[in-house]
Amino acid sequence: MRFSVIHLKCETALDTLRSRHGTITDTTTAVSARTERNRDAAAAFTEHLLPHTQTLLATARSAIDSMPPARHHGAWLLLLDDLDHAATHIRRILADTPPPGSGAAREQHRALWPYLTAWAEHSLVLTNLVDQHRAPATEFSGQQQAAWNERAQAGKERGELEPFESWYDARGRLITLAYPVEDDASTVLVLAGDLDEPQWQVLGQEDNEYRAGQLAPPPVPPGVLRPRVSRYRPHITAPEVRVQDLIHDVTVAHQSGDVAEALFTAIDDTPHSTGPLAHLSSLIRTAGQFADALETRQGGRSAVRLNFIARQLSSLSRELRETAEELSAAVGVLPPHRASHPRLLTTPASAPTAPAAPTTRPPSTASPAAAPVRHR
Repeated sequence: MRFSVIHLKCETALDTLRSRHGTITDTTTAVSARTERNRDAAAAFTEHLLPHTQTLLATARSAIDSMPPARHHGAWLLLLDDLDHAATHIRRILADTPPPGSGAAREQHRALWPYLTAWAEHSLVLTNLVDQHRAPATEFSGQQQAAWNERAQAGKERGELEPFESWYDARGRLITLAYPVEDDASTVLVLAGDLDEPQWQVLGQEDNEYRAGQLAPPPVPPGVLRPRVSRYRPHITAPEVRVQDLIHDVTVAHQSGDVAEALFTAIDDTPHSTGPLAHLSSLIRTAGQFADALETRQGGRSAVRLNFIARQLSSLSRELRETAEELSAAVGVLPPHRASHPRLLTTPASAPTAPAAPTTRPPSTASPAAAPVRHR
């Protein structure tokens, strides 16, 4: 969590230094922000985590050994080996002790950053595996489970079951915490299985979220949609033209060609697209892939809907392109009676919008003190 805060602080600072086209406008300040990020991350890891890395890795490996066999255990073990490799290099780099604030210290912190990001990226995997040694509560069985199953399933059919958190356990079961809203009692149910399938069961019941989470089967590391994507590595994307900027371009336009150009920009779907509709389409399609990867009935339904929305957006983009081509071919211009209003002078509402012809006034004989003062 602390690493994420440090990283977010730096990214926020860098975002303020980017131009409309995504380039850094103040390289000196950007270097300073990254230097501060590298220093703070190195200090936090060295103080709080480095002394415990070997113990944590050993505990995580023993947790995998105690689980029922699963196809993803090899991938988890490889991640733990990756963390062990990173910790080894961190210790090697920290073997030198350059003076604080020196160029050598800044270079040391820069060299540490890739290894620190590996630990930050896989921290959830490590903590979930270490937490496997926590013993869950005894699960419902027999008549007690049957009674709770009937009660919970009846509540779901009435729309009175509100799930709020879910994870997978070491046995491959989908665990869900949910509120039965049939009364005002403070009750949290621990459920196992896909709630859109008929085989799910109630494993236990507690009177608050914390106790339910602690006594439920502990979560194993969740999966990822794109295994090679990291939140802490810079991702190069084409800068998106903001919708607000396009609206402004249309608002100040005189020619229909200017409006057509704004519409063309909005629907730009070239390999280096800057159009917001193309980015939105990519977001919707990726969300559809995520929903489908959930491998649940509700996830499948959401994936179908998201893919349908993406197709509708593609159709909308085609219509916008045709309309933009029509506007461009029209070679239209706004009529002159739509004149701008003055910026400094104010005129009565009944006065004509066109400026009046200047008139010659005789020089005033009033004293300077009596002359009105014009305010700007």
